Formats: sequence, C-alpha cells, structure tokens
Amino acid sequence: METLISPSLLSADFLRLESEIDMINRSEADWLHLDVMDGVFVPNISFGFPVMEAVSKQCKKPLDVHFMIVHPEHYIAQTAKLGAMMMCVHAEACTHLHRTVQEIHSAGMRAGVALNPATPVVSLEDIVKDVDMVLLMSVNPGFGGQQFIENTIEKIGRLRELIHQKGSHALIEVDGGVQEETAPRLVKAGADVLVSGSYLFRSADPAATISKLKHLER
Repeated sequence: METLISPSLLSADFLRLESEIDMINRSEADWLHLDVMDGVFVPNISFGFPVMEAVSKQCKKPLDVHFMIVHPEHYIAQTAKLGAMMMCVHAEACTHLHRTVQEIHSAGMRAGVALNPATPVVSLEDIVKDVDMVLLMSVNPGFGGQQFIENTIEKIGRLRELIHQKGSHALIEVDGGVQEETAPRLVKAGADVLVSGSYLFRSADPAATISKLKHLER
C-alpha cells in the first residue's frame, strides 16, 4: 500500500488557517493530524475543541487526533462529535488502556495508542490486537521541530514483528522529525503513516512536499 501522509496542524500558520486547510484539502494528504497538548502530560499547550471544531468544518480529510494529555478518556464523546476518524491516546497516560480503547471503538472511531520514545513496544503485547494504529513518537512529545531519535528505526522493526506475531492489523504511524533524510528510512523500515509538521508546512511548496513523501519507495 502507499504511505499515508498526515500533516500536523500544529506547524500550520494559525493566522492563515483557512488557506492552510484548503491546501491540505487539495493536496494528496490522506489525513490531518491534530496534536492536543495540556501542559501536564507534555510541557506545552496547543489547542482545544473550539479550534478543532472550526477545523472539522473546513477540512475534507479524515481527522487523526493525537491526545498528549492526562485523562484522554474524558474527551471520547467530544472527539467523536467532531467526526474524528482516529482518536490516539498515550499508553503512558491511560491507567485502564483496554477500557479506553473499547470506549473509543464504541463511540464509532478508530483507536490508536501512542508510545513515547523510552516506552518499549513489548508493553503493547496485550493490546496490539485491539488497536487500529500504533503511533511511535520519534521525538519527545511536546514541541515541534525536534531532532529525530535514531532508535525509532529499530523500534519500527520490533513493532512490526509484534503486530505479525499477535495477528494484529494495526497501522504503524511515526511522528517527530519526519523530513527529507528520515522519511525514506522510516518507510523502508515499515512505517505505514508519516506525520510531518515543520518540514512540510515550512517548505516552499507544501503540497509538493506531501506528494514527495507519499510516493517514497517502500
């Protein structure tokens, strides 16, 4: 299958949000990635439901919502109401992860689980069959534009092995430091979905950059 591209709204120009979303709509992007940060689970605050509601009305691409917050289970109904396609929560933030995944599915969304760079993939062995996607953070979450963590390449391989071993159909998404040099290596290692923010939105032609990422050789 082709690589799925999920541009990260966090790196868009918020003074030109409508035109940025129009560009995404016209582009070959598959999803739109929304990073929700609370200043507690990660050391930054991004945006909340008023912004996401406005975006959901304008965006024609499926919404890929990534919660970097404590108690993401409190916001399942609100996220479903947005029409979100994917709700991704951090394994480190959910005491009852299986229950949260079940509730996301019951609300009509796909369920994703994200792992911080230091969290091993083996921690997902009892849940990976129940999720639709695993998001590997290739930087420490909280800020855009960070340096890529090299161990992510090997981690994709370990996750792919676990997915196969457990008979899971989960997609592998990678978020952080995805750019010209790292993207081809991530795709070759087995990533299904690439999240790209500053590299994409700050390029001379973001739509062309999306196309380039999408058509990388697998």
